[in-house]
Amino acid sequence: MTLARGSGDIGADQPYKMSFTSGGLFLNESIDLAASYLKTSNWIETIALAQSEGLTSLPKEKSKRRVLREITNRLETLSDEELQFLVDTADRQEQRLLLWLSICRAYRLVREFAVEVVQDRYLAYQLEIPIESFDLFIEQKAEWDDTLASTADATRVRLRQVAFKIMREAGVISEDRRIQSTYLSTSLRALIEANTPSDLAVFPGVMAEGGKP
Repeated sequence: MTLARGSGDIGADQPYKMSFTSGGLFLNESIDLAASYLKTSNWIETIALAQSEGLTSLPKEKSKRRVLREITNRLETLSDEELQFLVDTADRQEQRLLLWLSICRAYRLVREFAVEVVQDRYLAYQLEIPIESFDLFIEQKAEWDDTLASTADATRVRLRQVAFKIMREAGVISEDRRIQSTYLSTSLRALIEANTPSDLAVFPGVMAEGGKP
């Protein structure tokens, strides 16, 4: 298997990137961009084509470029096999889950919140996830990271808003902020396990071999 850049390999030395605040899950745009990439196998060409054809509905060219860059950063974490599955095989919910996975791979902050807070609360049967849990999570991380420590309050609010928006759109939590069990089809689970089994931990209730999330 040929893996895309950085797939699933998020370590403690990866910087905390805040750029996911550009928007939500971008479901339709991501699928269109992935389909275009599979025809060219070149992200630069794909972005150029998307800009010329108006892939996103954003009115400002600067905003459009920023969104395309962020979607690309996410999709680049998926292997070619995962991208093919996303475009050709996955149903709507599987597409949402794959894009959630790509976001967790691209943004250390989202992944750690998914594993350390969402998954832990699910396993403890604390299914309601208050918005304050994100604030506390950021505060704890900021004690050990200068980037987070220097983040303005307004930025932290925006991070929280978009993180919860993405989780709702991916089906990780409900509209009333309750953590939802994830169902992974046999095909999707096998695809993820063949790449990075530890990625299963970003899906509430999904257990790896040996009974561990």
